[in-house]
Amino acid sequence: MKKEIGYIVSIAGLVVMALSFGLFQLDWAIFKTIPQGTITAVGVIGIIVGVVISLSETGFGKKKKQAQEEVPIYEGTGKNRKIVGYQRG
Repeated sequence: MKKEIGYIVSIAGLVVMALSFGLFQLDWAIFKTIPQGTITAVGVIGIIVGVVISLSETGFGKKKKQAQEEVPIYEGTGKNRKIVGYQRG
């Protein structure tokens, strides 16, 4: 669920950036009162926050631990040793 929220926040940041660069012709009073640099900064921050939210679900590269470690079972001795099975330990 976090991943979808991250995507939505990132897309909203892209829309805000597009509005600050004038890609859409909207004559809203709020965009005339706020400086263009501030609107661009809010868009960039929205994109960064969205990416962080979407990546936080995966754990930023944390290694997933196996449920149980498998230990080999050997038969024989020395060079004649063979693996005959695995025991979960």
